[in-house]
Amino acid sequence: MKLSYEGIKDAAPWQAAGIALPRYDWKDMAARTEENPVWLHFGAGNIFRGFIAGLQQRLLNQGLADRGILAAETFDYEIIDQIYDPHDAMTLMVTLKADGHTDKEVIASIARGIRASVSQKDEWARLVQAFRSPSLQMVSFTITEKGYSLRGLNGEYLPVAQADRQEGPLSARHAMSVVTALMYERYQAGRLPIALVSMDNCSHNGEKLRASVMDIAGAWLEGGFVPADFVAYLSDETTVSFPWTMIDKITPRPAPEIERELTALGLEDMAPVVTSKKTFIAPFVNAEGPQYLVVEDRFPNGRPPLDKAGVYLTDRDTVNRTERMKVTTCLNPLHTALAVYGCLLGYQKIADEMSDPQLSALVNLIGYQEGLPVVTDPGIISPRAFIDEVVHERLPNAFLPDTPQRIATDTSQKIPVRFGETLKSYAADPALHPETLTGIPLAIAGWLRYLLGVDDEGREMPVSADPMLETLRQALAGVTVGDPDSVSGKLDGILHNPVLFGVDLADVGLAGKVEAFLREELAGPGAVRGTLQKYLAPQA
Repeated sequence: MKLSYEGIKDAAPWQAAGIALPRYDWKDMAARTEENPVWLHFGAGNIFRGFIAGLQQRLLNQGLADRGILAAETFDYEIIDQIYDPHDAMTLMVTLKADGHTDKEVIASIARGIRASVSQKDEWARLVQAFRSPSLQMVSFTITEKGYSLRGLNGEYLPVAQADRQEGPLSARHAMSVVTALMYERYQAGRLPIALVSMDNCSHNGEKLRASVMDIAGAWLEGGFVPADFVAYLSDETTVSFPWTMIDKITPRPAPEIERELTALGLEDMAPVVTSKKTFIAPFVNAEGPQYLVVEDRFPNGRPPLDKAGVYLTDRDTVNRTERMKVTTCLNPLHTALAVYGCLLGYQKIADEMSDPQLSALVNLIGYQEGLPVVTDPGIISPRAFIDEVVHERLPNAFLPDTPQRIATDTSQKIPVRFGETLKSYAADPALHPETLTGIPLAIAGWLRYLLGVDDEGREMPVSADPMLETLRQALAGVTVGDPDSVSGKLDGILHNPVLFGVDLADVGLAGKVEAFLREELAGPGAVRGTLQKYLAPQA
């Protein structure tokens, strides 16, 4: 069996293997989508293929939609070359149940994968055509939080962003410049309405997207590349909206055991690939079952009936409260704490960490005791029920092959929201005292210890990719496991940096505590474990 349009024509072997097939013709859907697109998405990775594309599949299967999604990739074109094109943009979705069984479905709602590059003329022409189409209702994004960043930790523009700002739409390379250049095409086609919808897992994602697009457009206005009316068009949210969203679904890297299972069922060419840009991807996506998408319902040109696919459509305030609930309290901070300590303690699966008495205690401390006092109930989802599901069902799912090494990627970009927002809430409430916190400063100290690239047994270990990795490791140069005093004078530039933590840790009374924890974890082999044992009581 081959995952492709021709390969799924004979449904019998797929049905025998227990794999659900789309209830529509992919080729017809793809043709209609390219002729009159409704939905274009930037970011062709696993969360899109395994969750968002599945939403449109539900609508197509129910006859509530007749067009799919165009998928554009700005970062790693090998995803299109090696995964999309050979399989007609189809994905084999494998849902991992806590009892060990899997549900399998061919997701065929993606019409085409497109390389979003001005240098690839044919590909760029497809994107221009889509953006100039009056039918286009929404452009969504899963490009990770760093995909919206135009500036580095030092506050200065990244070189590629600065070059784009100076050189104009025809030279766009950064994802935000590419989007702004395409929006200029839509403006020139008649100031057509559109919703630009960030679905990335970060705080105020719509605001981040809007700020970056407006930054690029403003620079192009100053440079004479675009008229003032283009900036006015982008600024009018009755015509161009930037809805806020909250998304939640764990989509780990493709697991070898899933590949073996699929191969045993008779599927061909299921092997994962690692691209030259270190993207881990496969023709299949393995993911947990629970999933949430909450979207601010502001679509100037209409939208697909996403509510019929399980999406919560609501107002901005509710989205914000739901997002804050997850990102700053009930899931993401727990993930980051498990990631850095899991790497230090030699774990290869998040689920295994939940059986560790100290790590389980750390998760409970950060989530229930430190987070819930400042969480805002969004009204549509119960925070306690959500965190209960995370702690007792999702994270311990032994069949979910998620790794601390994956979660630890880009931690510098995550910490300001995952921990910084809680610190701000504590500092703003006279009844709460941030200096009394233990779990969050332990997580921050663990991250700094992790950056040294030495595990708790004193062995060298890999450190996951992070845009600030080299800068941070240079700041920590000379800090040595076995010599706690080597940290003296090394942390001021880190702990006092509000870009990293959302606050100056000294201002909230935690700089000294973080340094003290780090010193204890530097005492020698086994000191990380010893520090956790000292401060964390195992949970019953």
